[in-house]
Amino acid sequence: MKSDVLYISYDGMLEPLGQSQVLAYLKHLAAGRSIHLISFEKLEDWSDSVARERVARDIADAGIIWHPLRYHKRPSALATSWDIAVGIASGLSLVLRHRLRIVHARSYVASVMALAIKRMTGAAFVFDMRGFWADERVDGGLWPREGRMFRVAKGFEKRFLLAADHVVSLTHAAVHEMKRFPYLATRMPPMTVIPTCADLGRFKPTSTQRGSGGFVLGYVGSAGTWYLFDEVVACFAQLLRSRPEARFLIVNRGEHAYIRDRLAAVGVPNGSVELTTATHSEVPLQMARMDAGIFFIKPVFSKQASAPTKLAEFLGCGIPCLGNAGVGDMAEVLEGERVGVALEAFDQASLVNGLERLLELVADPDVSARCVSTARRHFSLDEGVVRYGNVYRQLAAVE
Repeated sequence: MKSDVLYISYDGMLEPLGQSQVLAYLKHLAAGRSIHLISFEKLEDWSDSVARERVARDIADAGIIWHPLRYHKRPSALATSWDIAVGIASGLSLVLRHRLRIVHARSYVASVMALAIKRMTGAAFVFDMRGFWADERVDGGLWPREGRMFRVAKGFEKRFLLAADHVVSLTHAAVHEMKRFPYLATRMPPMTVIPTCADLGRFKPTSTQRGSGGFVLGYVGSAGTWYLFDEVVACFAQLLRSRPEARFLIVNRGEHAYIRDRLAAVGVPNGSVELTTATHSEVPLQMARMDAGIFFIKPVFSKQASAPTKLAEFLGCGIPCLGNAGVGDMAEVLEGERVGVALEAFDQASLVNGLERLLELVADPDVSARCVSTARRHFSLDEGVVRYGNVYRQLAAVE
């Protein structure tokens, strides 16, 4: 049976995230079904007429019917409430006019709209939760755990989970945690795990010869908020004690002063570090210069539902990683597939042991092939499309 879909995203399709984590899937899912897409576009993005027309053509060529709405930022609560009201009205009209049977909502704000539409039309509701959003706000220091905003957001989370016809989670760890929620003890909805996938057509091994200038440890992306960059720096400083010729290649945008400050604080010599900037399209070329990747993420509650995109990208490039436990399924992937090391602690003994194990992995001639195989099995876009398609077909079969 046909599984025509209304997809709602509070992220814009003119943003990189919308293009990589929404359109990348929907272009494939649109084959054989009708997909109407509501997104909320920021004014600065919409003002770029060249980019807007390019994305609009790209969406239309895939057979997706795009309904872009205006994103309002201020005043925050009123602006979001207005966007939700407009989204509900627009979505309700589309579901009724085109007899759409599934409403797929990406994250929490979109799910407020989808839940209202479900209750008014009976359409099946897919809660694509993308993580424990309310807990992320607390763990990130934006909301107090005792505050009203957190309580309201968790209340909505409960409504979404109880009303959802299917839930999509980024990690198995999050599903395990949700099974412990008292209100789901006897009402657990069907769940599918679909991690954040990477474009493995771009993030793949190259012919670039690694290691010709000594061991290169690589770091890509942000050094703040959720990342334990001081621990990363301490790890590289420890590496220099056993491998004085080692180099640290850091690819980052906008935080160079902070990074240099943290490196200087522990006495890492400038000559051992290359700090550079790269566009997203240039990142695979920079990764090709690395022998191993490193990143540590704060192991807070909300990160059990996180699937770091950079893990998929490193592995897709055939590069083993040094990471940490307590973050989604990362430890299980790294250790279980023998493609990296997951630290349980960051004391010196743990760093020394982790580095020794990482260097052993790098020396394994089969590790690159294992990394690529693991990326394809866990993080490929094709596999994600198959899983989303299965969710749609299951819901369409239920009358």
